[in-house]
Amino acid sequence: MTSTNVKAAALSAELGSSAQSYTPALTVLTSLFFTWGLITSLNDILVPHFKAIFTLNYVQAMLVQLCFFGAYFVVSLPCGVLVQRVGYRIGIIAGLCVAGLGCLGFYPAAAAPSYPLFLCSLFVLASGITLLQVAANPAVAGLGDPETSASRLNLTQAFNSLGTTVGPALGSALILAAAAPSSTRTPGKLEAVQGPYLALAGALFLTAFVFSRFRLPVFEDESEAAAAAEGGEVTGNLWQQSHLVQGAIAIFVYVGAEVAIGSFLVSFLAQPEIAGLPEATAGHYLSLYWGGAMVGRFIGSAVLRRVPPGQVLATNATFAIALLAIAIISRGQVGMWAVLAVGLCNSIMFPTIFTLAIDRLGHRTGTASGWLCMAIVGGALVPVLMGYFADQIGLTLSFFVPCLCYAFIVHYGFSGYIVR
Repeated sequence: MTSTNVKAAALSAELGSSAQSYTPALTVLTSLFFTWGLITSLNDILVPHFKAIFTLNYVQAMLVQLCFFGAYFVVSLPCGVLVQRVGYRIGIIAGLCVAGLGCLGFYPAAAAPSYPLFLCSLFVLASGITLLQVAANPAVAGLGDPETSASRLNLTQAFNSLGTTVGPALGSALILAAAAPSSTRTPGKLEAVQGPYLALAGALFLTAFVFSRFRLPVFEDESEAAAAAEGGEVTGNLWQQSHLVQGAIAIFVYVGAEVAIGSFLVSFLAQPEIAGLPEATAGHYLSLYWGGAMVGRFIGSAVLRRVPPGQVLATNATFAIALLAIAIISRGQVGMWAVLAVGLCNSIMFPTIFTLAIDRLGHRTGTASGWLCMAIVGGALVPVLMGYFADQIGLTLSFFVPCLCYAFIVHYGFSGYIVR
């Protein structure tokens, strides 16, 4: 109850007295951001765990992220159509139930044991989360003053980052630590994932039940109001909206870079020339990477009320490139903390890109949201590409891949977001 009250207070303060009626809806929606953040960050714990147990190389281990984020590419557009027809509330309930079924799949996968079955379960789990994202992101952006939509979405995304901060700590304690006592790992150690994912399944089904008893406001008119406030809804085919198309590319490379760094962070910190940390200990440091995003989003929510979002986006991406360059050429504590600090730079990127990309799209915002969520497939492909280079030239040098991703975000923040 304390956590919920804190969320409600923060959201209420941000919106002001004129939007008090939106606070309950935003508070409930914020719980979704926390939940899918926690689940997504657990993948970074599964990668080294499966890599060791199934004796995988980096590319094979990255199939975890390929199957998880590949679901965004496959189901985002159908989810956008579904949400457009049934509304945000029904879409959210369906997404929670599908995600719960994916979590249940971990039990037979561990009992088998079967890596392909784990990958199938991850795809189902991610399909449910995709539906949640397609529904929740435009809903939050549409609740309140259009001019503060980027700030509002950054604030709710901060609680998504709270979930990604808690997730690695829980995963390290419940999964990596549980598999560590024996010097010889066996398939039986996969039982460590059964309990946590059964608990997640129960939480998801319970949340779906709560949402079935909760009435969300009607959001459709909000996108029309936002377009009107900006000087009218843009016309023409969505493919002709360069700020949307480039925004989708920006989300592709951003999610790809963020997921790739998180996926390799435990292995990076375990390298003798960096920190030489055991996996369970490195997993706790992973929480600092995601925690930086949480802190940055709270700060960014305030900054974005005063500074144009494009400027903030380009600045953060520039700092991310600089930090990764330091990590590539440095060793020891310098390289370690440089990579961890990238999480702070990541903070405002997704919600800021998202709100810039849907600017003035009016009644087509739901469809555009499906496009943007489909672009999250970058989290499936970029880690695999980075894994290829890690196998070929070494893990540290492979960090040049996310550097290239952030370079495009710098461009989008300077000029790519402009509605033409």
